[in-house]
Amino acid sequence: MAPGQKAKKKMAALQSVEHGVIVKLEYTLQIEDELVESTEEDGPIEFLQGYGEIIPGLESALYGMQVGQEKEITVDPEDGYGEYDSDAFEEVPLEIFPDDMDLSLGMPVELYDEDADETVEGFIAEIRTDTVVVDLNHPLAGEVLNFHVKVVGLRAPTPEELEHGHAHIDGHDHDE
Repeated sequence: MAPGQKAKKKMAALQSVEHGVIVKLEYTLQIEDELVESTEEDGPIEFLQGYGEIIPGLESALYGMQVGQEKEITVDPEDGYGEYDSDAFEEVPLEIFPDDMDLSLGMPVELYDEDADETVEGFIAEIRTDTVVVDLNHPLAGEVLNFHVKVVGLRAPTPEELEHGHAHIDGHDHDE
């Protein structure tokens, strides 16, 4: 294959969403008739397709889409944020929170799981006298997600993006 042919083949590959391509995507997310999230104000998101940067059901539905193409996508809970787990609650001592922190229902909090050696995110479900009950479910767990998407750009990833497994946007820095 001549060098010019190879370059044309690579350019042709970026005409549609495929594994290992940086996708620039506009979307709105609705649950039933309620708007939950949109890129309208902050602009499109960018991610490395096939590397788990977005929920699996949305990622798989984007394969083959072309720049400018729009699509309605429905994602069931198992391919979105998971089923709601009624056992995914943790009661923690009130004293672990700073005294000057104004706790409120629905407030996002991070807890450190010593057994798993990781930080987990949750939301305050209940405030008791000496404890706080934290819901560890994602806020959209158990929900059917309705997306309207539009692919607005595709580009080849940099070697660093491939090595790190995600898109680097706006001066991304791993030391931050």
